[in-house]
Amino acid sequence: MAIASSISATAGSWTTSLELLETPVPLVDLDRLDRNLDRVSSYAGNHQLSVRPHIKTHKSPRIATEQLRRGAIGLTCATPLEAEVMADVCADILLAYPPVGKAKLDRLMSLPERVTLTVSLDSQESAEQLARAARERGRSVGVYVELDLGLHRVGVSPADEMLQLARFVSDSPLLVYRGIAFYPGHIRSATTSEPELQRLNADLGAALRLLDTAGLGPGVVSGGSTPTLWQSHNIGGLTEIRPGTYVFNDRTTTQAGACQWDDCALTVLATVVSTAVPGQAVVDAGSKALGREPSAIEGDGFGALLNRPEVTVTRLSEEHGVLDLGRTAWRPQVGERIRIVPNHGCIVVHLHEEIYGVRGERIETSWPVAARGRQPRSAALSRA
Repeated sequence: MAIASSISATAGSWTTSLELLETPVPLVDLDRLDRNLDRVSSYAGNHQLSVRPHIKTHKSPRIATEQLRRGAIGLTCATPLEAEVMADVCADILLAYPPVGKAKLDRLMSLPERVTLTVSLDSQESAEQLARAARERGRSVGVYVELDLGLHRVGVSPADEMLQLARFVSDSPLLVYRGIAFYPGHIRSATTSEPELQRLNADLGAALRLLDTAGLGPGVVSGGSTPTLWQSHNIGGLTEIRPGTYVFNDRTTTQAGACQWDDCALTVLATVVSTAVPGQAVVDAGSKALGREPSAIEGDGFGALLNRPEVTVTRLSEEHGVLDLGRTAWRPQVGERIRIVPNHGCIVVHLHEEIYGVRGERIETSWPVAARGRQPRSAALSRA
């Protein structure tokens, strides 16, 4: 069943014109979304890779359900709220963020008992806190030891520190050493010849040999990103991939070579509100609708028009987006509506409460961005 049919069946059958929407508003092309989901499912199956998609991009149980229906073994989350929301549709959740602090740990431990919970962490201090929280709640928690393979954000180096942490987790009651994890966010190209990808492969191989020699061979080697997604089968030892952006794709993904322009499912519908200044047009989508993520190409704006990619959003205010008309003969009229492919789709979703699923110029459904923000849940408040 296509996601459009599934979503429409859930939300009720209704269609309406885009003209009835107040802009700015995010749209998802349902046909493109289906293709993106199917493509990754097929790729992973062909290469015997498990898929545990990161839900940071869509933050929607409805889309997560479609990922699971296509064979995803579980979901990846970044915040306790995301884990709480996704626990309604998934019983196997990875928190890919060190869970530090009693408030976050209490919240995680309050996930339903039916949920198999795993966290990735990179310090003994974090592991000790997790072990105490697990002991207090009387539930076991899986652990991925996070490695730094080049991004230099979080993660232990693949040497003695890695072995020490893996051994500590393995010896801790109620903590289950399930494997290792890494995030190659420093690799922005999808080509196999990328030197950073070759270096990552070598460093990961060295880490796996050390772990095997110490009797700590990981059951799961979890990694990947959307830019490196299609090279996952070339990373030796990798068993699980965690792409997120692939569901919608965005301008940065196309610039990395990880998708085509026609694979971009997410756009922001905006209205031209001014053409008073020659050579530009102003739309009602500013930084509060598009985010302020820079282009992968320096100075290339904050988004581009879906049907006119040569037209970029060159400047942003909070509620104003300025279109550069210097490379086009198109001259929009005030009131004209356009669709902007954002540089970074994850940020756009986070900035909006509702997403509209469309086919052509017709709305087929909508869904809330249920895991948006970090609002406390009532259960968390009641324990305070």
